[in-house]
Amino acid sequence: MRRTGMPQHRPTGPSRELRPCRLAGWGTYLPDRVVTFGEQKRHRIPDGMSQLDMLAAAAEDALRRAGLRADDIDCIIAACAAGVQPIPCTAALVMERVAPHAGAAAFDVNSTCTSFITAVDIASRYLAAGDYERVLIVSGDVGTRFLDAGQRESFELFSDAAAAVVLTRGADGESDAAAPGVLGSLQQTWPEHAHDTELRGGLSLHPAQSYADGDPSDYVFAMDGRRALLGMLAVLPDFFARFFERVNLRLDEIDLVVPHQASRALSIAMRRIGIPRDAYIDRVAEFGNMVSSSVPFMLATSLDEGRIGPGDTVVLCGTAAGLTANALALRL
Repeated sequence: MRRTGMPQHRPTGPSRELRPCRLAGWGTYLPDRVVTFGEQKRHRIPDGMSQLDMLAAAAEDALRRAGLRADDIDCIIAACAAGVQPIPCTAALVMERVAPHAGAAAFDVNSTCTSFITAVDIASRYLAAGDYERVLIVSGDVGTRFLDAGQRESFELFSDAAAAVVLTRGADGESDAAAPGVLGSLQQTWPEHAHDTELRGGLSLHPAQSYADGDPSDYVFAMDGRRALLGMLAVLPDFFARFFERVNLRLDEIDLVVPHQASRALSIAMRRIGIPRDAYIDRVAEFGNMVSSSVPFMLATSLDEGRIGPGDTVVLCGTAAGLTANALALRL
């Protein structure tokens, strides 16, 4: 399923050692409630349902596909932009719901919209080191519960969803050219854009108890979309040049690029870094920006639809608040 029309040169950087791991199962949850803005469809969580409900549903789906019992999991990572509550970590709450007797480690990672990529990066290192055998990663946000209806740009962009994967340790000595695992990764943050997209209230800066006497705008999502887009377009070409150099891959060796579905400007970003239209997945019109679940949801969708399968190489990538760029090459 190699792509044509891509640059054929091979990067000159050093070959990276494979971190063996297998994508054993995946699961998703998408609310049935749909709202439309012109031709754009967005999914919104119904009243009476929680973020934890969505995460648990996706996790149970992933475990079922992996053929594992919940007690088989020895590490749970929640990779969400905004968790269920400040304390304890969201992973502990997922564990309480899904795998209360697993005896697993549970912790959160957060690089906002690219949290799943960060979690896969971390999990692959644990698995390669032999610290864990089976890792459950869950991602998902209810971003629409934080939106400002008066800010049309963001109000019409986001959807609620959850996704989960189970990663298992590769076989001992499995490091050949065809083995599944992480081929390499790169992440960087440009803090001069830290306030382009933010939600200020709810933790120590503006605690929840300050809401009554504070500024209500601190407790809803705020975005300067133009500044965020221009910042992203400025840093992405160099970032991806360094990423491909690091992982020592040509574009024509990649079967699919799975980017964060940040906005309708996705095609502009992909074109800026030289990725042809048929080489990446773009479902923004159908699903919108699903925050932390965007990348894993699109990965699961591509697997379900047969667009990718065992042996294929995919690049998971995206930008996030911070401004953070994140990319990881994974052989399925």
